[in-house]
Amino acid sequence: MDKKYIDETIKSYLLNRLNCKPEDFEKEGAVFVENNERKFPFLEICTMGQAVLVSASGTLIPKIQKLLENKSRDEIFENPFIYGQSIYYIPDFKIFKKLALDNNFQYELLEGKEIQKLNGISGFENSLAFDKDGNTSTCIVFYAIKNHEIVALAGASMDNEKMWELGIDVKPEYRRNGLGAILISNLADAILEKGVIPFYCASTTNISSQAVAHRSGFMPCFVTTYGNILDGSSVYDEILKGLLFYR
Repeated sequence: MDKKYIDETIKSYLLNRLNCKPEDFEKEGAVFVENNERKFPFLEICTMGQAVLVSASGTLIPKIQKLLENKSRDEIFENPFIYGQSIYYIPDFKIFKKLALDNNFQYELLEGKEIQKLNGISGFENSLAFDKDGNTSTCIVFYAIKNHEIVALAGASMDNEKMWELGIDVKPEYRRNGLGAILISNLADAILEKGVIPFYCASTTNISSQAVAHRSGFMPCFVTTYGNILDGSSVYDEILKGLLFYR
């Protein structure tokens, strides 16, 4: 696996997510993409390389285009109706390596159905979560144990068969000692051994999470705004609906 393969796989992932075309990634400036495959109203903006891909419900495109065309990338992401950004990281093979384990902890790796033994665990919502029926999208976990208690856990969910998204949770009293990076790097290495790309997401406001990515040997790949979630209460939904009446 090399950087070229990862870039091509990431672009294929974004093609499906944003409903764009391969050549859109080679363009400079804003590219507006009609996306009626996602629930209305939808808006997501992604930048990878020089391109800025603006994917939105068809009826929103003319109004959004009027607001964003001929603007720089920074100007686009600073607009008042752009709701938050996430940075997505991938392994940087120039520096990535499996970090040495801290001998003050014990460790366990679980995959697939083995993860059910953790059903009922709490405090690890970023890395492992079960629904009311006991199901989880997490397909592999690597965790640290101290005094018979799980104190930190890294997990990965299968976004698609080629890409698994990493998450990490460390109990407050065990933070700031590199344990998060140790778990992420070891889990990422196990995923790479399967021929799968591990990727990591951090909010632009979460400096601690970004630091874990860097210490784990990951590098930024692309940035997106938060996708629209129609939960009936999101401020983002109200902003999008307001765009329909923008003058």
